[in-house]
Amino acid sequence: MNFKEELQKKTEQIEIVIRKYLPKEEGYQKTVLQAMNYSVLAGGKRLRPMLMEESFRLFHGQGDVIEPFMAALEMIHNYSLVHDDLPAMDNDEFRRGRKTTWTVYGDGMAVLAGDGLLNLAFETAAGAFSYAKDFETSGKIARAIQILGAKSGVRGMIGGQTADIEAEDGKNPLTEELLLFIHENKTAALIQAALMIGAVLAGADEQAVVQMEKAAYNIGIAFQIQDDILDVTSTTEILGKPVGSDEKNHKLTYVTLKGLTESKKEVARLSEEAIAILSSFENKNEFLLQLVTSLINREK
Repeated sequence: MNFKEELQKKTEQIEIVIRKYLPKEEGYQKTVLQAMNYSVLAGGKRLRPMLMEESFRLFHGQGDVIEPFMAALEMIHNYSLVHDDLPAMDNDEFRRGRKTTWTVYGDGMAVLAGDGLLNLAFETAAGAFSYAKDFETSGKIARAIQILGAKSGVRGMIGGQTADIEAEDGKNPLTEELLLFIHENKTAALIQAALMIGAVLAGADEQAVVQMEKAAYNIGIAFQIQDDILDVTSTTEILGKPVGSDEKNHKLTYVTLKGLTESKKEVARLSEEAIAILSSFENKNEFLLQLVTSLINREK
């Protein structure tokens, strides 16, 4: 298997899935629909829906029931980015090599675009019930929606964002424990949603779902630490967004606390543990293993 070719192929297939669920840009609300689509179609690795689909395949999942959740998770991820870029948050003008949503449509419309994507995500996920032919499948879909809500909400991503804002404001001194809480919830939670939902919809048992949650925690923390590393070591041209924004915003990161060398070691350790968990199942998904491995050395 040529990993780069397979990655490109899967990314293109996911792009088709996502586009299928995006709204038509029409009516009096046309502007917010344009802003929503602008943010989702800005590119990106499509990592979360890809991890979800590969988790589904790891546990012998079949059919299209996974597709609404792949699109929904990417909508939630992008809504969070639209809001993160706002002047009241990180105040970033570029993402993925082009202007952020608020700089194109204004910060008020960007807020509405993020809100619109969040609501559309759950509307889209609920559409998976059309694939349910029995009570058991309906139960899996219901649990998947619950996971999606929990991991993206106040006990997940939004909880992490809250702690992050308060740490920046100086309300809470940033310790390693608090920083890991922020990373676990702000970043890892959506990756946990991806791997857990894929497993649940494929019919994996509870122990396997818990293991996938743990693997996703490691992947998410490693991914965020790597992001912190790249903010220090990369360039705007490679990264597609301004570097040094953490320092500009006086944001303490894992790199700030531990330094570059220890941060890189932690990325490797967490990734290796995640790979060990993903390799422990009877069915082997080689692409998933290579995908996780590639996160260690990514440059953008």
